[in-house]
Amino acid sequence: MIRTAAMAILLATSFVTHASDEAKAKADPAKGKAIAETVCVACHGADGNSAASANPHLAGQIEEYLFKQLKNFKAADGKPAARNNPIMGGMVAGLSEEDMKNVAAWFSSQKLKPASAKDESKLALGQKLWRQGDFKKGIPACAGCHGPAGAGMPAQYPRLSGQFAEYTEAQLKAFRVDERNNDPEKMMRTIAAKLSDVEIKAVSEYAAGLR
Repeated sequence: MIRTAAMAILLATSFVTHASDEAKAKADPAKGKAIAETVCVACHGADGNSAASANPHLAGQIEEYLFKQLKNFKAADGKPAARNNPIMGGMVAGLSEEDMKNVAAWFSSQKLKPASAKDESKLALGQKLWRQGDFKKGIPACAGCHGPAGAGMPAQYPRLSGQFAEYTEAQLKAFRVDERNNDPEKMMRTIAAKLSDVEIKAVSEYAAGLR
């Protein structure tokens, strides 16, 4: 009986400690909002809906993905940033890891005002690549990782639905020439290397129109 009671107390204490640790680790969107309104607003908007296609929409993006990108923009331990961008490098230089988690939580909780496809002539090819890929060229379907509707997969693959076609196109081209190289296992670099300019534009347009 004594041993059972002791075990119960131990388990209860462990649960409380675990809950406490989770509470400490949980991001605070309200604090992230304050940073977004001062640091991020000029390029991405206070709610993550950018007014310019050169700057991606962040509203509704997967929280874990946003946090990873923010960390990748920041140089650490004497090593260069995993994702080289002078502007973003300057923006995150003064942010702590907690700040980045809070900002990611804020933007992910906002409602996306989606972009739309502008060139309908590209949609048929874009749809084919998104849904089926191209077996002959070794290009997998985009939907396999980013989802049929482009919603992405938490902590792994970003949401692409409603993103500016111009931004998605620019990132695919950056992956293709190894200018952007923070993709795990070189996955996006390998895929982008097999895509032509026409295919990149087509799939970017299609993604912009997904909902």
